[in-house]
Amino acid sequence: MTIDGPLSNVCIGPEASVRQALEAIDRGASAIALVTDDGRLRGVITDGDIRRGLLSGAQLDSPALKFANVEPHVVRPEATRASVLDLMRSLRISEVPVVDDSGTLVGLHTLNDIVGRKPLSNIAVIMAGGKGTRLGALTKDTPKPLMTVADRTIIEWIILGLVESGITNIYVSVAYLAEKIKDHLGDGSQLGCKISYLYEDPATPLNTAGALGLLHHEVPDISEPVIVTNADLMVRYSAADLLAFHSSKNAAVTVAARPYTHQVPFGVLEIGEGRSISSVVEKPTIEFEISTGIYAVSPEALAMVPYMKPFSMPDLVKACIDDTKNVAAWPIESDWIDVGTPKDLATAKGQ
Repeated sequence: MTIDGPLSNVCIGPEASVRQALEAIDRGASAIALVTDDGRLRGVITDGDIRRGLLSGAQLDSPALKFANVEPHVVRPEATRASVLDLMRSLRISEVPVVDDSGTLVGLHTLNDIVGRKPLSNIAVIMAGGKGTRLGALTKDTPKPLMTVADRTIIEWIILGLVESGITNIYVSVAYLAEKIKDHLGDGSQLGCKISYLYEDPATPLNTAGALGLLHHEVPDISEPVIVTNADLMVRYSAADLLAFHSSKNAAVTVAARPYTHQVPFGVLEIGEGRSISSVVEKPTIEFEISTGIYAVSPEALAMVPYMKPFSMPDLVKACIDDTKNVAAWPIESDWIDVGTPKDLATAKGQ
């Protein structure tokens, strides 16, 4: 297998010399060369590796593989930018190769590429005011958005996903244990964004959309669609793709939707007049499209949310439909977990 395109510029064969490794590093305008054999990654060699090799007596015609890291850190193609950035920061590296299950090189993440994503000026609102009562004692002293999955809180994963999409102006709606969430997230600078807070009264919760009334009151001149997401979701999606779909449909509200199947554990009877049975279907599976708790909301719909009054997202969707405004459904195909119960939290943790 041969590697084509820009990636080939930084690749060298297993017999390549130190000089050829330096030439690859120079061609790629980065600090790394990738040693490949029939398309499979054999190792990586950095300019630092070469410098140390030369200082120890290596020559320019010495085999580069001798100085390469033959067990480099790699990621799979499905890895998110946020997770790759976490890896880079934890290991203090600037490049991470991408390989498939067979070890074949398919890409290279560089720090400049990840940090240099196209910025979006849209605002995102994360609804984090709920009590999380279904989690029982787990949320007695810790708000649900601060439950941890893979060494990060749920709300941090949500924020990193938004930042990955280019959204860095984020509002967090808080009520229950609000100060704990604010103390944990701060101003968002450590997560690559700016976080502001919308405060609900815990004694009079505003439901799943009421905080949008607070946002519209605080920032009345919003001119672009707002991303709205619940704070208890573990899901991968592109906010940029959602916004593009929302724009293409000229929608007032776009609901991110996904299929949900349920198997009825009994035989289902079709009963006609006179209570006569016309058919029996044993344990049928039924499928719906459900709301994932992620939305794009246009300014015209934002203005429909009352200020300081309880209002739900279904209320907003219905109000838009009643007013003959377009409401669209954007399909999410990735895994999705609504962390509402201890079982859901265990699933998100992979337990």
